[in-house]
Amino acid sequence: MKSKLLLLLVFFYFSCNQKNATSVEEDKEEFEMYEFSEMAGLMEQFYAENNKLKQQIIKGDTIAEFPEYFLNIHTAVLTEASDRDDFFNEQARKFIEAEKLIFEDSLERKDHFNAAVDACIACHQQKCLGPIPKIKKLYIK
Repeated sequence: MKSKLLLLLVFFYFSCNQKNATSVEEDKEEFEMYEFSEMAGLMEQFYAENNKLKQQIIKGDTIAEFPEYFLNIHTAVLTEASDRDDFFNEQARKFIEAEKLIFEDSLERKDHFNAAVDACIACHQQKCLGPIPKIKKLYIK
């Protein structure tokens, strides 16, 4: 009886180990490095630039000029090419308009900044929900 039990335990041990080895190999095959699309990288730059701009507005510092690379929103390659539709193009236009106002109207800079954040969120609510919590952190209260 002990030998049958021992044989059964050995069988289970090896079958479990083989299954784990197989799942590890399968995990390795499924792992792929994520690469940002040109648009995703550009939006990361937008976030960093706007975070810096937020701090400058809060402190009352002088701000630089509108970053011309923001205009690349109209041409940058998206993760999904089909996302560049009329809605996206209209939201991109609104975003650029709101951003430019930040640099043009120093009296209402905070309001224009928050409007630019609103423009980001409005687009992301339709196209890509993931970054919304991060974008909301940009608001100036």
